[in-house]
Amino acid sequence: MTVSTSARRTRVHVTGAASTAVRPVLESQRRPARVLAAFPAGVYLEVRTDLEPSVIAVITGEATRLPNSVLLSGPLPHLTVGDDASVGDRTIELGPLSLSVRRWWDPAPPLGRIDPARLEDDLPKDPPGAGLAGNGAVDMLASSCAKGWLLGAVTAAEQLVGLGPGLTPSGDDVLAGLLVTLRHLGAAAACDRAVWLADWLAATVTFDARTRTTPLSATLLHCAARGEASPEVTAVLRAVAGGSPTEPALRRLHRLGHTSGTDLAQGIAIGVAAVRSLSGAR
Repeated sequence: MTVSTSARRTRVHVTGAASTAVRPVLESQRRPARVLAAFPAGVYLEVRTDLEPSVIAVITGEATRLPNSVLLSGPLPHLTVGDDASVGDRTIELGPLSLSVRRWWDPAPPLGRIDPARLEDDLPKDPPGAGLAGNGAVDMLASSCAKGWLLGAVTAAEQLVGLGPGLTPSGDDVLAGLLVTLRHLGAAAACDRAVWLADWLAATVTFDARTRTTPLSATLLHCAARGEASPEVTAVLRAVAGGSPTEPALRRLHRLGHTSGTDLAQGIAIGVAAVRSLSGAR
């Protein structure tokens, strides 16, 4: 960390590690941004751009590492919603902080080849605490994906985008968990039908996400459409694929947000069941 001083202000220069998901925005020309939300362990920046992700999370090690995150080792300055910032040229200017990206990390690590018959299928499809437990659209999504019925899956997905309160509505979290699972487990199990379904659902939920849900949730849907997720999500997928106990990974996932972790787990469960069904696994 270095500090430069001028007559007008003190600048704190730090380096960070960024998700490759945000590389297109960070490596483009500098654009204005604003603080969308601020917490002690992280801030969300909405960048004025047509690129995705249009929301970037600048976080410390105590925050959840979302797939659109830039991680810095030091503390964040005090910021409030609406504060100005800028993003681009591999740099984030945020209050007195000048953050330069030096390293990258992958939010979509692939799984190795797996036998779909060995996939654990004991994840609860309607877990306690899920924001949309018992919702008809979720039930329709699950049954349609298991059958590979595209019209039913797309219809249900359209009903779920933006459904629920908060920065990441429950409907979006369910869809994000499903998209990541279909893409990663489908590829690992060589289930082309699951990957095909993921492609269509991804196009459906991202088409007008910016106008139907919150800026942060729209960005996370775009990330999920590419298979990008937080480490808590990928840990559950690794457990499912490896046949190891899923309970420890699920406990960590469930701790995310108010219902976000449970909603993501619900989407993962729907995706696992779909990959098994579409692969002909029994």
